[in-house]
Parts: sequence; C-alpha cells; structure tokens
Amino acid sequence: MAKLIYANNISLDGYIEDERGNFDWGISNDETYAFWTGFLRPIGTYLYGRRLYENMVYWETADAGGDQPEIKQEFAQTWRAAEKIVYSRTLQEVSSASTRIEREFDANAIRMLKETSVADITIGGPELAGQAMSAGLIDECHLLLNPIVLGRGKRALPDNLSMRLELLGERRFQGGVVHLHYRVIV
Repeated sequence: MAKLIYANNISLDGYIEDERGNFDWGISNDETYAFWTGFLRPIGTYLYGRRLYENMVYWETADAGGDQPEIKQEFAQTWRAAEKIVYSRTLQEVSSASTRIEREFDANAIRMLKETSVADITIGGPELAGQAMSAGLIDECHLLLNPIVLGRGKRALPDNLSMRLELLGERRFQGGVVHLHYRVIV
C-alpha cells in the first residue's frame, strides 16, 4: 500500500505563502533542488490544490529551451514523470501531461488510490492536505522549515486539527533550511 505524504516548504511561523500569495520567499539553491528532486523521484502521483498546481505547472516546460541549470532540468523531468490530480471546482483544463481534474475531495477515492498504487503519493496545497489530514489519510509529513517569519499568509496546517507525529529524521541545509520528516501516529 502506498503512503500519502504531505510535503511542503514552510516559514518558521507556519505559512506556505505570504500575505500576497507568493511562494518566492523560500530558500532555493542547488542543495534544496537536489533534495526535492530525490524526494519526488519515487513518487507516482501528486495530488494538488488548484493554486499549487498553477505554480508547479511551470515545470512542464521549464527546461524546454535548455537554458536551465542541470539541477533544475532534473527537477523538471522528475516532476513531469508523475501522474497529477488537481482538485478544483474552477479550473477548466490542465496544461500538463498525465494530469486530470477532480471537482471534489473524496476521502474514499484517495483511500482506494493508496491501496492500489505501487508508488507513494504526495499531497500539496494546505486546504486539500487539511482535508486529507482531517480524514486520517496522511501517513507522513516532510517539511522544509525556512528561516523566515512571514507574519501572515496561508497556513501550512489547518486550525482545529489534532495529530500526533513521530520525528523520523532531520537534515540541515545551506542557508538555515531544516528538513523535518515525521510519521503520523495512528
């Protein structure tokens, strides 16, 4: 059975985007790109909310001109290799291969996906991930904690959620980023 993994860059105060909806405050360097590429390589399916998908779809054509550094080309190739499911009531069409739209979150459908998938699944977008957390579907969390305080924005974890986690590992990166790997305790 596949694991459902919540993975995200977050600020020290727990936000995934700033008050203007920007993600550009995260520390991106060769070391963190290599980490995310290695992390995503074995993943079979990405589950996205609309906003996160709209940001990530950049990687569908990011290396088309060949002007990207090799580390970003590898990330783009890894991103394109996985299946993608976008949860949105408003998105009319997708602009990446191997991608489909689902209109509603369906916990039973995700349970079935976990049972039938041979590779692990990631979930991104705090609202979508929050629904999966509330339904008890998340198996692990991988958080890249960035040394920045945003003060406000979109929270990485929903309010009124209670989960116990076991720390499985941590790693420090250049620039003060820390990877925290947790397993959800059932």
